[in-house]
Amino acid sequence: MSSQAYNPLAVAQSQLDRVGEMLELDLPTRQLLRDPLREHRFSISVRMDDQSFRIFKGFRVQHNDARGPGKGGIRFHPTGSLDLVQAMAMWMTWKCAVVDIPLGGSSGGVAVDAHGLSAGEQERLCRGWVRALSREMGPISDVAEPDLATNAQHMLWMLDEYEALFHGRFPGFITGKPVGLGGSLGRKEAPGYGLVFCLREALKEIGLRPDKTLASIQGFGSLGRHAAELLERLGARVVCISTHDSREQKAYAVRKLPHVQVAELAGITDAFGTIDRQRAAGLGYEVLPGEAWLEQDVDVLIPAAVENQITAENVGRISPRVRIVAEGADGPTSPEAEAVLRERGVLSVPHLLANAGGVTCSYFEQVQSNANYFWEKDEVLAKLDVRMTNAYYAVSDLARKRKLSMRDAALVIAVSRVAGACKARGWV
Repeated sequence: MSSQAYNPLAVAQSQLDRVGEMLELDLPTRQLLRDPLREHRFSISVRMDDQSFRIFKGFRVQHNDARGPGKGGIRFHPTGSLDLVQAMAMWMTWKCAVVDIPLGGSSGGVAVDAHGLSAGEQERLCRGWVRALSREMGPISDVAEPDLATNAQHMLWMLDEYEALFHGRFPGFITGKPVGLGGSLGRKEAPGYGLVFCLREALKEIGLRPDKTLASIQGFGSLGRHAAELLERLGARVVCISTHDSREQKAYAVRKLPHVQVAELAGITDAFGTIDRQRAAGLGYEVLPGEAWLEQDVDVLIPAAVENQITAENVGRISPRVRIVAEGADGPTSPEAEAVLRERGVLSVPHLLANAGGVTCSYFEQVQSNANYFWEKDEVLAKLDVRMTNAYYAVSDLARKRKLSMRDAALVIAVSRVAGACKARGWV
């Protein structure tokens, strides 16, 4: 498969097929896991501020709920497609299984550039999305969370609409809510911190101290920003961060040596993770082309934006110094590029593991919301650390024992757990 014709669903299904062979899964089980249990496609009519109507396309895919209610993000992104959502739902099933939380996998969203909508238009879009799916989702069936270009305010509008429809209080309907309104302390940090907890252990395994580590990051949304923040606290130096301005449809990177100041950059970043490049230049940062993050002479690369960013076409531009690629985005490395990295001895920490901090803390939030009892931030992050560290070593130990890549080891663990649940329920 060429990276020019990249299809995330085909990649996800080929990964399952490969691991299904390793596990000697029977054909009905493979067929059940290869496709979603349910798919929802719908139109949302939104009255715009100028009183005209605009129709948006929405999606929700529920891949598998054998281990528990569906769980997955809602993204507002113009490139939203059913193939992408199907792949992300499948990957979410595996993420939940890798970190061993009792949830299945879902994903959804709207094909829209949220930058172009006013706050009122975004609210009406959120409420319309919930109305379209209110009978297909809920605290015990499918629980949503933020994803690309969605945030705590979007989740609260969605919760409010759901509660209005069903005449009650159902804080477990959705996670990623504001703290004080059913949200969990530590939730905004969890995706980035979860990645760094895995990366910390990977650095130990290759014998590289954090204070001797240089990193470059693609993306400065919640995950990228908080990963950079925790890396800085551990003593690592982030030298380059890329960002994307969807209004200009342009990616660029900012670099400063010996390292960037994460808090400084956060102060000139909008709610969508776009760094103000003019202000960055005024603070002494070099402004570089978007792919410059990939070419830095660093030890660690963290793709934390969107899928298919490290490809056969650009993998050769990665510095020989790079030892680890820690995937913060879903599916950021094409199969061809991964093969090249593995041949070079680069350790790839797959998104199924490295990106699971967000869903793990969402599970914590769901538990707290349903119990109406909330934990302190240190407790949340400590639980996250234990869960991510245990999952990392389960994957790493299996990879070493069976001479697998970290991705295949993560998939073997996840698929075997989900297949076992399906068989125990008598589905296959």
